[in-house]
Amino acid sequence: MHYTGTIWRPPYEAASLLIEVTAGCTHHKCKFCTLYNDLPFHFRMSPLEDMEADLKEAAGMFKFWNRKKATRTFLTGANPFVLKQDRLMQISDFIHKYFPANLTIGCFSRITDISLKTDEELAALRNVGYDGLTIGIETGDNEALRFMNKGYLSSDIVEQCRRLDNAGISYYFFYLTGISGAGRGEMGAKLTAEVCNQIHPRLVGANMLTIYPDSELFTEIKRGAWVEESEIEKYKEIRVLVDSLTIPTTFAALGASNAFRLYGKLPQDKEKLIRDLDRIIQTTSEEELRDYRTHLPHL
Repeated sequence: MHYTGTIWRPPYEAASLLIEVTAGCTHHKCKFCTLYNDLPFHFRMSPLEDMEADLKEAAGMFKFWNRKKATRTFLTGANPFVLKQDRLMQISDFIHKYFPANLTIGCFSRITDISLKTDEELAALRNVGYDGLTIGIETGDNEALRFMNKGYLSSDIVEQCRRLDNAGISYYFFYLTGISGAGRGEMGAKLTAEVCNQIHPRLVGANMLTIYPDSELFTEIKRGAWVEESEIEKYKEIRVLVDSLTIPTTFAALGASNAFRLYGKLPQDKEKLIRDLDRIIQTTSEEELRDYRTHLPHL
C-alpha cells in the first residue's frame, strides 16, 4: 500500500477502507497545525496507478482474510476534496471497480475546497457516493480564524455547508477547543454554536488545542502575541458549546487530545453531557489536566 507519513483519520472512520489519494495539505498555513510536518513537501496528489494498485491489493487482502466487502472508503490526506471533480469521479470509478459493494466515500475537506465546486458538481459527487465529509471548521470566532490563518470566515462555513446540505452531502465538524485564546473561549464557543445552529452537521467533535514547539503558534506565544487558555477554561468552553447547540446532532470528544472522553446525542443527552462536564470542572485540578497535556506525545 502506498502510504506517506503519518496517516490521520477520524475516530469514526476506524472500520473504513483507507486509500491514500493525497499527502499533505494545500493550505499548510494554520499556525497551530503540525500534523504534516513530517513530510518533505506541503502537498502531493497520488498517481492514479498507485491508487488502483492499492485498491487491487486491498481487494486481495479482503478475499484472503475472508472479510465482508468494504462498504465505506475514506480517502486519506489533509484535504482530498480539493481535487477537481473529474479526479474525484475517477477515484470513485476505481473504488467501485474493486469494491462493488462500496456505498459511500468520505475524506477530510477544507471549507475552501467546497467553494471550488459548482452545485452541479457537488450533486454529481454525491450521486457516486461522496458523503460524510470531515471538516475542521475549528471555530466560528472570526478573530481567531484570522489570527490562525485558516483562510475563511464563519460566513463561509455557513454558505458552503448550506451548499453541501442542498447537494445531500452530509458532514462532520471538528471544533478546536482553546483556539480563541485565554479569556475568549466561552465567547468562541457561543459563536461556533451560532454557526452550527444555522446548518446541519451530523457531528460536532471537539479536540483540545495542544501546542507543539514546531508550530508557528508556539512562536507567537513566545513573543507574547497570544496566550493559551487554562485546561479548566477549555472544559468550561466545551460546556458552553454543548449548552448553546440547539440542532439535532451528535457531540463527541473522543480523540487523544481530550483527557476525558465525551459522547452523546443532542438534544436528548444534553443534560447528561453538561453534568459530566460540571463534574470534570469541579473535581479535576488544573495540574492534573496540564500534566496530561504536556505529556501528550502526539495527537
